[in-house]
Amino acid sequence: MNRICLSDESVGTAPGRGRLTGRRILVVGGGQTDIGEIDTPIGNGRAMSVLFAREGAQVAVADRDAKSAGGTVALCEGRAFPIVADVTKDADVTRMVEEAHAKLGALDGLVLNVGVGAGGPWLEGTTRESWDKVFAINLTSHMLAVKAALPRMADGSSIVFISSIAGLTAGSRLPAYDASKSALFGLCRHVAFEGARRGIRANVIAPGLMDTSIGRLATRGRPNRATTNIPLGRQGTGWETAYAALFLISNESAYITAQVLAVDGGLSGI
Repeated sequence: MNRICLSDESVGTAPGRGRLTGRRILVVGGGQTDIGEIDTPIGNGRAMSVLFAREGAQVAVADRDAKSAGGTVALCEGRAFPIVADVTKDADVTRMVEEAHAKLGALDGLVLNVGVGAGGPWLEGTTRESWDKVFAINLTSHMLAVKAALPRMADGSSIVFISSIAGLTAGSRLPAYDASKSALFGLCRHVAFEGARRGIRANVIAPGLMDTSIGRLATRGRPNRATTNIPLGRQGTGWETAYAALFLISNESAYITAQVLAVDGGLSGI
């Protein structure tokens, strides 16, 4: 990736500015997938967790992999703790939310950052089994997490769903992935509607082609992904997703709810 023009924010070296001082946030999917590279760029979940802590929040980092969650916590300079949970298991989701709320003392931020692609390409390669697996992780787990969290969240809280531009425009070649990521928009709108009476906001971030561990894994499966013509001329970074999430989690976006923010270098809009 060409880093010549990247800002300190884009590469994760900008100092904290206290934008989340006093906040208590649960990041679901806050670990990072190990793809066997020595120096894989930071992923969205890890970048969000680290950035939120840097900005003054206390963070519960939830992931199904204890080592991965612990790796993120180690980067948060004493402002985070791990929770091991498998979001495909209803009991784990409930426990995850209860544990985060108990250890944080309160909960006023929730980020849902789990998702997979499964099955072969196109409809021809999509089976009922792969379709159900994708929807269980990419959509149902989000519903269960919000259902468990909403009654416990403080008035004025913020919820952020991490989707994908695959929900805005076809291109992944994985029908279940595209459909599930689009369905998150509908879930978000309902959560925003239901939460509005308590001032609880819900918004979606739709990252584009990002240079993260998951992004590199996707490129291995579809090499032409690396040559996609992106208007800003490069793939994004996990930190750039994180700063978008920081804005939507913070009170800087107090009058924004039920919206989708694409972080994609113009790929879906130009």
